[in-house]
Amino acid sequence: MLGKFKKWLGIEGVKIQLKVPSEINASDTTIKGNLKLESLSEQKVSKVIVRLVEKYQRGRKKERLLDEYSIGEISFDQELTIQPEKPLSLDFTLPFQLRQSEIDAFGEKNVLTGGLAKLAKMAYSVNSSFRVEAEVFVEGVALNPFDKKFIILK
Repeated sequence: MLGKFKKWLGIEGVKIQLKVPSEINASDTTIKGNLKLESLSEQKVSKVIVRLVEKYQRGRKKERLLDEYSIGEISFDQELTIQPEKPLSLDFTLPFQLRQSEIDAFGEKNVLTGGLAKLAKMAYSVNSSFRVEAEVFVEGVALNPFDKKFIILK
């Protein structure tokens, strides 16, 4: 009884470790990474999703707005079986396309508007952060294991 409950909650189930570079160039269009899946008991994985998420913040204090955009996603739909204490490694290449804000589009028009765009970003406290998320869908489990890593675009 306790074993089934632990399995349902994902305790002693599949553990996931996401490995991606901590910094990537903004001109890149892909991220290469690796997923390491391991378990203490035999588990069946039905799907693995890896996505790149942009967290776009603007405004100050009470006026602060926050949006999150999925700017790249891949999915492994084949069924995988993870054997006890035999880690499974999945290499992936995650394609992505950066979104351009209205301020950025305005700033690319010419040198003068580029300076104005930087000033507007500072005035409105515009900031973007990026993270790579991986989620594993395990059969018979209510809480799917996941991992996330924050990355810097330079």
